[in-house]
Order: sequence, then C-alpha cells, then structure tokens
Amino acid sequence: MSLPSLKDTIQAHGLDAKKSLGQHFLLDPGICARIVSLGGDLTGRSVVEIGPGPGGLTRALLESPAARVDAVEIDERAWPLLDELAEHYPDRLHVVRQDALKLDAASLAPAPRQIIANLPYNVATPLLVGWLKQAASWERLSLMFQLEVAERICAAPDTSTYGRLAVLAQWCASCSVALRIPPGAFSPPPKVHSAVAVLIPHAEQPEPALFRAMERVTAAAFGQRRKMLRSSLKSIGGEALLGEAGIDPTRRAETLSVAEFARLAELHLARSRS
Repeated sequence: MSLPSLKDTIQAHGLDAKKSLGQHFLLDPGICARIVSLGGDLTGRSVVEIGPGPGGLTRALLESPAARVDAVEIDERAWPLLDELAEHYPDRLHVVRQDALKLDAASLAPAPRQIIANLPYNVATPLLVGWLKQAASWERLSLMFQLEVAERICAAPDTSTYGRLAVLAQWCASCSVALRIPPGAFSPPPKVHSAVAVLIPHAEQPEPALFRAMERVTAAAFGQRRKMLRSSLKSIGGEALLGEAGIDPTRRAETLSVAEFARLAELHLARSRS
C-alpha cells in the first residue's frame, strides 16, 4: 500500500501546529531533503529526530540510507500519524513518546548516530546544551533554529552575537550555518527566518566536571557582559583567576576567544578541587 501524501495525512488527522509547543511544521519535501543531505552519507547511521510533528522531515530521513530513525514526539496528537508512517517502515522508524528535554537521546540507538531535527523553538537552546554535554556520543548534529539562534551558535568573538552559546558550542564542535530558510516554508509561518546549524563534535571532549566549570565561567562573564571581566568574574575569583590565565582584567567577555574561556574553565575547576 502506497503512503498517502503528507497534506492528506495532516487533513485526515486534523493536526495543526501548537504555539505552546513551539511548533512550525516543515512540509516542503525539497527543503526536507536538503536538510537530510547536510548529514552527509547516512548509510548505516542511526538518526534521532526531535519534534517530527506530521513527519515531513521524517519521510525525508526514511528516504535516505539511514539504518534507523528514532522520532521523539511529546505531542500525543501526532502519535497516530507517526504510527501510520512507522507501519510503512516497521524496521527503521521508531516512535518515541517522550519529552526530549527529559530524555537521554544517545541511549535510543547504536552509534554511529546523528541528530537531524527541526527543533521546537521554545526548547531549542536547552536541548542543544544538553547534547553538547554528551557531544562524544554524536557524529554530527544538523539542527534547525531561529536564524538569530543559529547565528549566535556560530558567532565569532568581538561581535554582537558572540556569547555563552557560541563558546559552549564551538568549544565542543565545529559549527556552521549551512542553510537559511524563509518563514513561508513553514506552516504556520514563523515571524522570523530559520536556519540549520551543523555541528561536528571534536574528537576530544571535556569531562563533565570541566563542562560544568565552563558553564559557570561563561554564565558569570556574559551575565554582565558590559562590565570588565574583573567585575563580572568577581564571584569566581576575578582578578586572581584572570592573572593566572594571563588575561587582561579590563577586557570584556565578548573579546575572549574560546581557547581563553577554556583556560579560565580549567583554572576554575583546578581551584575548586584544591
């Protein structure tokens, strides 16, 4: 039996995007295929998708050579629709009825694994930070965000968009904005443009304690980004920490490189252990 069209399936189930869940459905099969292509050769790969909704991107993933697709969906209205899709791909599509924020996504499927997803806008950033903490588990992350968020992830030092998210992401992965998508590609159209950021984790990843130290350092530094570092970092050692790192205490957070933040995190962790 052939698969009904996505439009017919949505109409049959009366599924509409819910603002409270940050949903904007991506229905254009051409754009969905382009997003899947950002994952490279998916042969033998496990792919986790977050927030599949009606399954437009899911269909594109299933048309790829990916060995397995785990679609994580919290919206119970979409479950029957995804179950119907799974009937056509019984050995490859697995519908996971859970909240992605409470889920260890890496535990769903064997490596090599990737995440390819049109993320719900209201939880996209906390999801990304959670995945960065386990970056060693992922071969690649191809994630759609609001354009502004994607640009913040990939921002360079000394720019207005450079901040905590850029430091955490680029410390753990190489990051690039790979595809920009206009509002009209979605249903309903969001008020802003979107973009897919591709993150390829580095071969070596920080231990959990060092990641937590980096979170503390960047939270302090960018929490008061207009202040000099000797003031913004006062709660975690201020001038003494900066002196040990060889960083001018009159500089501001946005001027520091990722490597300089990494040095501060290492020193902060060492101090907490001494």
